[in-house]
Amino acid sequence: MLPARSVLRHDPSAPAEPPSERVVLTYDERFLRRKRLTCESGASFLVDLAETTSLNDGDALLLDDGRQVAVVAAVEPVVQVTGPLPRLAWHIGNRHTPCEVAADHLTIRRDHVIEAMLTQLGATLTLTLAPFRPEGGAYGHGRTLGHDHGPQSFAAPLSAPLSAPFALRHG
Repeated sequence: MLPARSVLRHDPSAPAEPPSERVVLTYDERFLRRKRLTCESGASFLVDLAETTSLNDGDALLLDDGRQVAVVAAVEPVVQVTGPLPRLAWHIGNRHTPCEVAADHLTIRRDHVIEAMLTQLGATLTLTLAPFRPEGGAYGHGRTLGHDHGPQSFAAPLSAPLSAPFALRHG
């Protein structure tokens, strides 16, 4: 089976060779390292990347023989959110929920808990089917996983004493 070992990031300003194949993947399926994929034509290939990678709609996987397979975001169940967008966006982000941002609405994947919270905050929800293309992480390309803010750890070990200005002060 022919492998794809690299990703060509979508660059609308660069002339691109038209891909020879297309693979349609959901948001979850676009996060991978090693997996067998099947193109729309029925042809299969093996993705074998050096590390787990978040693929975006419009990226391409480069097969070892030089052919490109276009990555297309699949249609999936999503919720379009309207209302007081700055406040709603803050609450969505505070829960580390992937979110697609447009000028007049936000889009998230279906999640009954988040939907209930947004309704209580005054949002209007429209259930629909659409490709899901959320914003990448603030610190670079791809997804933001967990709550790590960089290489430094801000928590002191339990055995380490706290020193000023971090010491707790009473009164």
